[in-house]
Amino acid sequence: MTYQHSYAQSIADPAAFWAEQASHLAWYRAPTQTLQDNPDGTHRWFADGSLNSCYLALDHQIEQGRGEQLALIYDSPVTATQRTFTYHQLRDEVARLAGLLRQLGVGKGDGVIIYMPMVPEAAMAMLACARIGAVHSVVFGGFAANELALRIDDARPTLLLTASCGLEFDRVIEYKPLVDRALQLARHQPGHVLVLQRPQVAAPLQAGRDLDWQQALASAEPVAPVALEAGDPLYIMYTSGTTGKPKGIVRENGGNAVALRYAMQHIYGMQAGDVWWGISDVGWVVGHSLIVYGPLMSGCTTVFYEGKPIRTPDAAAYWRVVEQYRVNALFCAPTAMRAIRKEDPDGELLRRHDLGSLRQLFLAGEKLDSSTHEWLERVSGKPVHDHWWQTETGWPVTAPCVGLEGSAARPGSSNRAVPGYHVQVLDDDGHLLGPNHQGSIVIALPLPPGCSQTLWGDHERYLQAYLHTYPGYYHTGDGGYLDDDGFVYIMGRTDDVINVSGHRLSTGEMEDLVARHPTVAECAVIGVHDDIKGQVPLALVVLKDGESIAESQLLVELVGSVREAIGALACFNRVRVVKRLPKTRSGKILRAVLRKIADGQDYTPPSTLDDPAVLGEIEAVLADLPRAG
Repeated sequence: MTYQHSYAQSIADPAAFWAEQASHLAWYRAPTQTLQDNPDGTHRWFADGSLNSCYLALDHQIEQGRGEQLALIYDSPVTATQRTFTYHQLRDEVARLAGLLRQLGVGKGDGVIIYMPMVPEAAMAMLACARIGAVHSVVFGGFAANELALRIDDARPTLLLTASCGLEFDRVIEYKPLVDRALQLARHQPGHVLVLQRPQVAAPLQAGRDLDWQQALASAEPVAPVALEAGDPLYIMYTSGTTGKPKGIVRENGGNAVALRYAMQHIYGMQAGDVWWGISDVGWVVGHSLIVYGPLMSGCTTVFYEGKPIRTPDAAAYWRVVEQYRVNALFCAPTAMRAIRKEDPDGELLRRHDLGSLRQLFLAGEKLDSSTHEWLERVSGKPVHDHWWQTETGWPVTAPCVGLEGSAARPGSSNRAVPGYHVQVLDDDGHLLGPNHQGSIVIALPLPPGCSQTLWGDHERYLQAYLHTYPGYYHTGDGGYLDDDGFVYIMGRTDDVINVSGHRLSTGEMEDLVARHPTVAECAVIGVHDDIKGQVPLALVVLKDGESIAESQLLVELVGSVREAIGALACFNRVRVVKRLPKTRSGKILRAVLRKIADGQDYTPPSTLDDPAVLGEIEAVLADLPRAG
């Protein structure tokens, strides 16, 4: 089937299109009602269907003859550990853990918090919850205690699962003290805490509340998957909220299964038996969609990696995994590839590994600058695809659909809208903009299956955050434009558009130009206060390893390239070289924090910050900037 035909059908008759896609799933009760409109602008998919996500991911695959195929490969360079699980083995482990959860009082609709590192038991915990209809919420391991407490109080879990520790390079991070502190802060108290003891450190257990994972599991009996309604929640994924209270994105079982099965085949080009590597953490949406549920529901082998792109042990870590497990395609964030490029700019380490199995690489999570895109294609010799999605959507909004004929990719763009997503651009007044005009990126309703339709316990907040700004549209919060051929260009969050003397300019476009400089490994361009112009751009630049250039010379060269591409109106004349940029643990640059530092405003270091020490470094570099008067 061609991309053009699929996309046209999905927009003209979404109910018929998604009914066809749903027919490829193994439902307990196939849905007869595909799409329902709700009065508040939300929608309901497959309302009368019944299924189980764990069954689709494991039991059904065994029934299709894949029982002895590898389901999950665990590779942990930080512990020098490698383990594999066939579909039979993984199903048996999950069924027994699900039996333990049931023994501990967890039932359908109950909340379960999973606060764990990247170990196979984290995936097993997710699937065990799905097996019995419990609603899991994975919190990134190592999150601050107060942030974990907020999520405990919002999700009100019956059970909390954790591990004794996680590892970052050679640093051991003890989880149990963070859990104990979070439970001291939280009003809600789960009945039990199940603790996976890792060899690196033994966590003390509180009598009557805490249980040793392996000891408790020894007496558990396996249980079968339960039938769930398509609209029953599968998981809650918390994202940062502007009010300080995290937003609990809810993902439903039915829509998620249909969307991910479609995405793995038609977007990523994966078939049963292929080896897929989603490089992320189960604490993020990518870990749910592209490490656990999507690959397993598609009969793929999924790689589960506990490590970093560099220093585990070096910048060839990813390429070693690709060669060792014959990976066919992978997903990662651009920041990971920038880190590799910084340490191996000429691809010398890459060339030591056989990447013959690798068909293509997909990057998302933040803007893929053209410099990194071009470098990665050159050194790898493989197609590199940018694409764009959000925690709220759960699967790609724009992408080159490599599993559909006639799909195309365009460097610099996040590519065209995926079937099901009617992507458009509006101005501030809600009027449609034509090609090549920048505005707010929106998606015309209905959103396709798999997209969140509510927030956990706060539906009104969902409506206000996503549907009220532009009636009839989902407001993505991202800005950009479509070109004449429908390719989408994401220029950054709408609050990353700066106003320089009345001109609205994209810092994302400037970042792309700065990143092209041969000495630059990565950069962030932010808008800072200016008494006369309102805002002016400031570039913070990290140089490649081994590169040296005077800041004054770098400024001259970067000003020249920005002026040539955008014009003098950009007023681009501030550049600072820094050792590193503040990032979240998932690798996103904290531009909002950088803006506050640059403008001399008070800020609170976010709980997602990878290394707090970097903020002091940035403050010192920016100490001489003019401040608002």
